[in-house]
Amino acid sequence: MFDVNWNTLEAAIAAVKRIAQTEVMPRFLNVAYSRKYDGTLFTEADLASQEGLKRELPTIIDAPVLGEEMTDEEQQALWENGDDGLWCVDPIDGTTNFVHGLPYFAISVAFLKQGKPVMGVIYNPCSDEAFYALAGHGAFVNGVRLPLKNHQPAIGEAIAGVELKWLPGKLPARLMTVAPFGSQRNLGASTLDWCWVAAGRFDLILHGGQRLWDYAAGTLILLEAGGRLGSIHHDDFWSDNIWRRSAIAALDPVLFEQWYQWVQANK
Repeated sequence: MFDVNWNTLEAAIAAVKRIAQTEVMPRFLNVAYSRKYDGTLFTEADLASQEGLKRELPTIIDAPVLGEEMTDEEQQALWENGDDGLWCVDPIDGTTNFVHGLPYFAISVAFLKQGKPVMGVIYNPCSDEAFYALAGHGAFVNGVRLPLKNHQPAIGEAIAGVELKWLPGKLPARLMTVAPFGSQRNLGASTLDWCWVAAGRFDLILHGGQRLWDYAAGTLILLEAGGRLGSIHHDDFWSDNIWRRSAIAALDPVLFEQWYQWVQANK
């Protein structure tokens, strides 16, 4: 079995920062892009970051690396054979922001066992914020335990990070007309959205369909900060579709229950 501990976590943080310094930031504001089959943006920085992570992470824990920029067939094969241990990486989450010079993007790395994260790192090189967690040991940003602030706002005063694109049924229209929260944000990098709700910067998040690498590290960081999560289609978040998993989450448990019930009643 693979050993996951503070030493491996620290090594993973260092590796992510090196890749950001050598492969990602030199290309920030200076990179061409193309579009993948699903319409999302892709740059040579995404591929360079993924190749760097594939090279470095197995020297920390000798396990396969599943990355966003692999084919569906490669990802599926790695997932099916990865119960004992599997790295899951998003080489640049928020590529559209990266291409357009918006400083809200991140490298995300998780180590999974039996399909669930036991170690996670999400790093925004523009703010130099490294969010990380080890299962059972809490969540942190740059050495400071999360959450950074822990208040219980009324849901009518809450700030929600909402991605409308993949939401089903009536939810998009209901959110635009009778949303229960006070203010909405969509900043374009879902890995960082998880970190921001774990930190207490967002109160709520809602997403209709995240990919594995979008939520692998962030869910652990939120849970280790004391947060709660579910999905639109299942009470148990982990029962939803692996490759397109919806997310309802909040840091405060009372606020989570109010938010979860509102979403279920309005979908």
